[in-house]
Amino acid sequence: MPQIEIEVPAADGTAEAYFVTPEGSGPFPAVLIFMDAFGLRPRIMEMAARIAGQGYAVLVPNLFYRDASGPLVEPEEMLDAEKRGAAFGRLVPMIKNLTRERISADTAAYLDFLAGRDEVADGPAGIVGYCMGGRNALVAATEHPNRFAVLASFHAGGVVTDEPDSPHLGAPNLTAEVYFGHADNDGSMTPERIKALEITLAEAGVEYTSELYEGAPHGFTMSDTAMHHPEAEQRHWAVLLPLLERTLS
Repeated sequence: MPQIEIEVPAADGTAEAYFVTPEGSGPFPAVLIFMDAFGLRPRIMEMAARIAGQGYAVLVPNLFYRDASGPLVEPEEMLDAEKRGAAFGRLVPMIKNLTRERISADTAAYLDFLAGRDEVADGPAGIVGYCMGGRNALVAATEHPNRFAVLASFHAGGVVTDEPDSPHLGAPNLTAEVYFGHADNDGSMTPERIKALEITLAEAGVEYTSELYEGAPHGFTMSDTAMHHPEAEQRHWAVLLPLLERTLS
């Protein structure tokens, strides 16, 4: 399976990225993956390759390209609670730098890159986000509604806030089918916030599914971290792959 580490045009420069396609000439439907806060690494490449293996051209950009390139954290920092806290101390300013305006501009650039590739089929893309990437994937889909057929977000935080530009308030713009898989006991997405998201999606007439993964912590899909929950990860694959097939085929 062709796997390429490349640089792609972004709004304020170039972003490191993984670009993975199936065997064959295609063209293949596009899937954009928005990473978690720990950045591009072997686990993210592995997940991109699994999705690509189902028949998609998959792009995973470094969302933090304005602030950092290369490895963002060491493997032991993702497995040790104390070291993970220190790592987040470095990452939080980068997360906060990802404003709605920047995510919107970057997303347009990533989609234009995909549209210019011979391996990529015409038509709307899919977008999949994890942790902070789940929040930013929602922003991307609300800012560019006609360019996405499906949005899948897993253990996302910051989707519902008290700010006037809270990501969930863009729901009336959505044209994509939407799936949210929420972590249990997640301080960044409490039951009250999940309910607020669901009410907003329903009132906007969005075709959506919102599910709680009971017993699964924030970050449950990431097998290289201490938050990995094998059963919840497998449930996420069992939902995600058929969802992409149904909406992008």
